[in-house]
Amino acid sequence: MENFFDDNDDMRFQFEHVDLGPVIELLEEGFREAEEHADAPRSVEHAREGYRRILSMIGEICAQEIAPLAESVDEEGARLDGGRVTYAAGTRKALEMLAGCGLMGFTLPRRYGGLNMPITVYTVANELVSQADASLMNLFGLQDIAETICEFADESIRREYLPRFAKGGETGAMDLTEPDAGSDLQSVMLRAEEEGGRWYLTGVKRFITNGCADISLVLARSEAGTTDGRGLSLFLCEKCPQLVVRRIEHKMGIHGSPTCELQFNRVPAILVGRRRMGLIRYVMSLMNGARLAIAAQALGIAQAAYEVARRYARERIQFRRPIEEFPAVYEMLVSMKTAIQAARAIAYETARVVDLRKGTERAIERGEGGPDAKARSKALDALAGVLTPLAKYYATEMGNRVANDAIQILGGPGYMREFHVERHFRDIRITNIYEGTSQLQVIGAIGGIVTGVLARHLSTLDPGDWPADLLSLAGAAREMRALLDRCVALLNERKDVEYHDYVARRVVDIACETLASWLFLGQARAAEARKILAKRHIRDALPRVRMNAEVVLSGDRTTIENWRALI
Repeated sequence: MENFFDDNDDMRFQFEHVDLGPVIELLEEGFREAEEHADAPRSVEHAREGYRRILSMIGEICAQEIAPLAESVDEEGARLDGGRVTYAAGTRKALEMLAGCGLMGFTLPRRYGGLNMPITVYTVANELVSQADASLMNLFGLQDIAETICEFADESIRREYLPRFAKGGETGAMDLTEPDAGSDLQSVMLRAEEEGGRWYLTGVKRFITNGCADISLVLARSEAGTTDGRGLSLFLCEKCPQLVVRRIEHKMGIHGSPTCELQFNRVPAILVGRRRMGLIRYVMSLMNGARLAIAAQALGIAQAAYEVARRYARERIQFRRPIEEFPAVYEMLVSMKTAIQAARAIAYETARVVDLRKGTERAIERGEGGPDAKARSKALDALAGVLTPLAKYYATEMGNRVANDAIQILGGPGYMREFHVERHFRDIRITNIYEGTSQLQVIGAIGGIVTGVLARHLSTLDPGDWPADLLSLAGAAREMRALLDRCVALLNERKDVEYHDYVARRVVDIACETLASWLFLGQARAAEARKILAKRHIRDALPRVRMNAEVVLSGDRTTIENWRALI
């Protein structure tokens, strides 16, 4: 029987290769819940065994139950009738299955009915759901709403709302975007007004994923007369008559996920956390979680597209041979799979760092962690801040290329609906747009690159004593790191803001290729079977890194000085 987790050798290897020991120890707080909760682990290995069982169960459900529904979900889509949004029948069935298995409170603490799983495991789960039905992941993946409430709301709000999420009967949404405030969230103008100790929200939100949700987190302007991010706060509201779904968008893809335009007519709301911290702290945390989830979504769609292309290439006979035997085709398949594996390595590493950051922060709140805990927390926060946009950027750009190549491998049939890759192509196109475009991810990542945050992390991935058969690959990876260092040094020396912005994407590309190379080397050191993968990626990536570095180091400003004439 098909199982998306058990059948994916790379996913299983990478999951096992991620060092979750410290993450588990922080998350389980000395395994103190083992006596109170039957499902709480007693050791690191016991926890790992539980994670494997959960992921295998999700992999089975996704492959055997959810994936067969995806075509009908795409055709039926979500509908708006009389102001009420209805999910496609397949979406409703899939959500009921996931809720029935207790999977809708994935990262929530057990005291609220959750599974207390790490973000790393949640990332794998998001990838599995996305491989089955990308639009369903937009509903399953919105568990970040509950995570944000758990992290920043007071205890009374947690007790009221988190068990409702964990039971799976209610869905969430994050209402951020407005008609005049897309990427520039500082421009949000939806009003939050306090009257008699109660808050009320008035205004319009647009492009809201699952805007028909039962429970929403809303970014609103609580400070009259302000025009920047310091006047924004975060609010929680529930579905009510004053919250009107004006329309759902007719989209290119992810049809099962309703994207809504909302009218707030004095909607009753609850302040989450402190005033003025809505964008500065809470929404940035929420969006970083969402960005990692979208990286996982892109991975799942890319994996689905690759599987269709691989199967077709193996079965399609032309000139008396399967087309996968032609170099023009198998080179594409190899590139597709290697790119997926590279993006997966970066995403899982990012999730591990996020888990360590969250665990360290919780330990500090409990008065634990030792004298250097605050310094570790600060360093982990900076590292998560650069890895998260890198993961989203790399995975979503990769996924778009893979879906495009999958159609190419199928040729004419790939353009037809019955082969599914055209759906994967439509679904994945949004991933490098929403939750921050690729251009914004570059902006988000470049700061941590030029300040040396990523370089310090890369140095920890090089133990120095590589075995003889990996020495040349380690040398190539060191060359990439050295070229990245040279590019960073040039940008820091020149103080040319426009040139810095112009070449930022190339620098981020270098950073992604370099990070993936070092992660693959670590895997190759751990397992003989991974050496060929490391060799393929590094030998292919090094020329691309050299090319991008040559452009950056040239200092050429031709386009900057002549862009108006050139366009």
